[in-house]
Amino acid sequence: MIRELRERRRYLDRVIAALEQLARLTFSQTTLAKPEPGRRGRKFMTNEERRAVSERMKKYWSTRRPSRNSDKKPKVGPSSAS
Repeated sequence: MIRELRERRRYLDRVIAALEQLARLTFSQTTLAKPEPGRRGRKFMTNEERRAVSERMKKYWSTRRPSRNSDKKPKVGPSSAS
């Protein structure tokens, strides 16, 4: 009976080893597989898209920039008194 159990254990050890090897191969193939082909890198804008962005930014900055006709005080730096 002990001999039969040992034979059964050897068989199971071989089966487990084969399954582990199969799992390693399957894992390495799935992790090292090349990504699916597709668009990569930077998306370039068409002229129409560039024009739309330009208009949006002009509008954005026109509300944040002080008007050019307003009286601007000259910027005064730190005084250089010695």
